[in-house]
Amino acid sequence: MKKLLTILIGFVHDFAAGGWAATVFAVWWLERQVVAAEAVALVVGLQKNFFYLGLFCVFLVMATGAGRSFTYVGNVYGEDAEKVRRRMLLVKHVVLFVLFGLGTWWQYSLVFS
Repeated sequence: MKKLLTILIGFVHDFAAGGWAATVFAVWWLERQVVAAEAVALVVGLQKNFFYLGLFCVFLVMATGAGRSFTYVGNVYGEDAEKVRRRMLLVKHVVLFVLFGLGTWWQYSLVFS
């Protein structure tokens, strides 16, 4: 059961990260469209929906990321490789945390400006 949960948590984590990126793209793409005055409210509504879906994806990424820490398997590659792997994971998470923050702020500025 633990193996199944580990795989499921990892899948949801990666899928939600991709979903967030898709919502950023969708908001940006909708922002660039030229629409008739009658359709502006519809487009803004779509942008808001994508923004809130993106926030939900960020929540899922963080929640499943926390869940991954409980299913973490250490020293799979040996002690030396594990030290490098942990440092790389730390750097990756700092970079992605900044990207998620900046991307979400950019989405917000497009939707609510």
